[in-house]
Amino acid sequence: MRILLVEDEAKVSSFIARGLAAERFAVDVAPDGPSGLDLANTYHYDLIMLDLMLPGMEGTEVLRRIRTKNSTVPVLILTAKDAVADKINNFEAGADDYLTKPFAFAELLVRIKALLRRGPVTRSSTVRVEDLELDRLSQQVKRAGKRIELTSKEYALLEYLMSNASRVLSRTMIIEHVWDQSFDGITNIVDVYVRHLRDKVDDGHERKLIRTVRGVGYTISSGEES
Repeated sequence: MRILLVEDEAKVSSFIARGLAAERFAVDVAPDGPSGLDLANTYHYDLIMLDLMLPGMEGTEVLRRIRTKNSTVPVLILTAKDAVADKINNFEAGADDYLTKPFAFAELLVRIKALLRRGPVTRSSTVRVEDLELDRLSQQVKRAGKRIELTSKEYALLEYLMSNASRVLSRTMIIEHVWDQSFDGITNIVDVYVRHLRDKVDDGHERKLIRTVRGVGYTISSGEES
């Protein structure tokens, strides 16, 4: 899953980004209002975290502008402003949750997971394709009841494929969703990670779930072709 963090305090953004990366999230960081709005309007995010006191454009205005184009992405406000009037103002502007600084990372993570469970649409915590099962809450993956150990990027890639089962995803789409905005590598990295996933998910099973659509990209579905 991919998250946008709009935060001008470098220490705070670094602390949050490192923690979320350890929890298998891809995180883009914007240091001011205008760049945050630009990223929000350019890329697909599963969640946006937004500080209020931002240079260039206040967070509440960024939120209002985001909502004119995207009414569904969950937005979590992170701010030192704890007045009831500030909270009401931002909830009315379209915020989904509000966390006052300073906060413990554990609380932030709980809030994020709660918002992602709600999501823009109803999301099940468990995704299944044939006998392959992925649990978003525990981040465990099993096939035919046997647990599969994955790296953070392998997990993120598999979740994206399974969340879009039977849909063909291009390499560019996969990179934009699984890797963060700072990634400047080549699309061949997707092929490498798909190969790793196949070794762990499909190896030893008669049914091969991860399929290549030549010249286009990858999909996950029941079938015999690879």
